[in-house]
Amino acid sequence: MIDLAEQDGENFIPLKDIISRQGISQKYVEAIMTVLSKAGLVEAMRGKSGGYRLNRPAKDYAVGDILRATEGTLAPVACLEDDAAPCKHSSYCKTLPLWTELNHIVESFLDSVSLADLIQKR
Repeated sequence: MIDLAEQDGENFIPLKDIISRQGISQKYVEAIMTVLSKAGLVEAMRGKSGGYRLNRPAKDYAVGDILRATEGTLAPVACLEDDAAPCKHSSYCKTLPLWTELNHIVESFLDSVSLADLIQKR
């Protein structure tokens, strides 16, 4: 996402260019781009002048949204995941308040950082 944000923004960036700059495998980049495209975070175009590009300004992407799209969850423990079944231990779990607060802190922080913020700090 940072790589795309650092590019022109108007043109689609070929996958091979991203791979070359980032030094990661084509299979890995393809998998991530598929997820990002399905989540509506990037726009994809096939063909000779195809590739990927952001579909909105970098300042409008929260890092938390990008990570939730690619990782599925940011929860530090399984019982706090969105689709978790109610835990039978939650009423007396000594650590649940700790994990709940940590989850809130992590999500709040990641949602407060934009893709543009990352580029500016680079």
